[in-house]
Amino acid sequence: MGMEADSSSFPSSSSSSSTAQRKYDVFLSFRGEDTRNNFMDHLFNALKGKGIHTFRDDEELKKGKAIGPELLEAIKESKFAVIILSKDYASSTWCLDELAHIIFCKEEKGMTVLPVFHYVDPSDVRKQRKTFEQPFVEYEKKENKERVEKWRVALRQVGNLAGWHLKDTRPESQDIQEIVGCISLNLKYDAFPYITKDLVGIYSPVVELESCLAVGSNDVRFIGIWAMGGMGKTTLARVVYHMVSKEFEARGFIEDVRKNFENYGCVPLQQKIIDDILKDKDLKIEEEYDGVLKIKSRLSRKKILLVLDDVDKSKQLKMLSGEHDWFGPGTRIIITARDKHVLEAHGVDTIYEVKGLNDENALQLFCSKAFRKKHVLDDYIELSNHFLKYAGGLPLALEVLGSFLFGKSSVEWKIVLERLKEFPEEVILQKKDHVVEKLDILGLYPVLGLEELIDKSLLKIMYDDMVWMHDLLEEMGRNLVFQECLDDPGKRSRLWVYNDIDKVLEKNKGT
Repeated sequence: MGMEADSSSFPSSSSSSSTAQRKYDVFLSFRGEDTRNNFMDHLFNALKGKGIHTFRDDEELKKGKAIGPELLEAIKESKFAVIILSKDYASSTWCLDELAHIIFCKEEKGMTVLPVFHYVDPSDVRKQRKTFEQPFVEYEKKENKERVEKWRVALRQVGNLAGWHLKDTRPESQDIQEIVGCISLNLKYDAFPYITKDLVGIYSPVVELESCLAVGSNDVRFIGIWAMGGMGKTTLARVVYHMVSKEFEARGFIEDVRKNFENYGCVPLQQKIIDDILKDKDLKIEEEYDGVLKIKSRLSRKKILLVLDDVDKSKQLKMLSGEHDWFGPGTRIIITARDKHVLEAHGVDTIYEVKGLNDENALQLFCSKAFRKKHVLDDYIELSNHFLKYAGGLPLALEVLGSFLFGKSSVEWKIVLERLKEFPEEVILQKKDHVVEKLDILGLYPVLGLEELIDKSLLKIMYDDMVWMHDLLEEMGRNLVFQECLDDPGKRSRLWVYNDIDKVLEKNKGT
């Protein structure tokens, strides 16, 4: 079901490939008798439909012939190789020669190899068992030993690669869609190396968000990107914006809507939309309702891509992208926000929630900033784990902490860690019912209050009704209370530091 390994590793495997112009995007390797009239044919047509230049060698030419130089050249001149490993794949010496050359091109030329395990177990391919075993009994008798060993090595290597494992539990069309999507997206990555080269863990969110966009559909869609601050909403929107922008007649990326709306009002933002999309500097907006009329009248027949970044109020959306019928068929409006309710109130078609980085990607990002390397230095392993736990997968926190720690000694790291731990750790995971009970006692309308905090990305309800709040937000709340009275802890609404509590109780200075 889907990729056998974390798909976030996929771009890096192709990023090493040569930037030289390739003759083909994809080379298809398959056993015709198994897949020619079903999976392979459907995959080939799906790739062709996406404009992906695919080489499919004619099975009829294979009969009684050794693999020719033209075919070897086609493999060499392809960026990707999709290998459909069906039950009788190993019965064809032609297929095995193809595979051996593909693995050679992977190692020597950076080709990206994508195996499809066509109703066979990857471990059977890897260990040459079942239908991958019997052919080798005959090969050992007839073929050159060195040639047979190359085939075995190639099967072992391809069996270890991340790929798609076709099973009866889901339609083949889903696997085909994912394969074509991965290749299409990776080809777009080549066009924007500067944008994506230093981004960690971006691949999977980009794939998911691009799927939400459904660019081929002719309807008008509003897509919200929702998460707390520092999660990478703007970065994700910008990457996808650049990758799909060529599919639209015109485009615009409106940054910092919240800040600019507060500082300068609505009209400059409306004017920027008109300027970016129509490229008409003479069309001036007089006031905000004039802006509404001009956006609606001038853009209603255009297929546009518009990003409204960091929106926090319904009025902003009402004045900048009011209704679906403001825009032409095929238009996509991407809106990033911290408040889910703002997106829901505007009637967006899809809300995509940006998640924190997984452990592997969090470590990679932290190391890139703290050490300017891809791995943790030996003396810093335990300390790094503490900082990773503190950052909780939040990209901005990982970048800030890593950059701050760069070049510092392990002693300095320990001092920074102690400073962060000035507030003793509490259990931030509590049962929802327990939290509701506490808030209810305080008369704080907990049911509405919790929903509001969740919508604003300040809380999450996890598995088993556990309530989660990010450590950094917890610390921000404590700092706000600390600012109530810097010099006299007794005048603050809450206490948590042992020394402060001790002083207040000892001198009876509490409020």
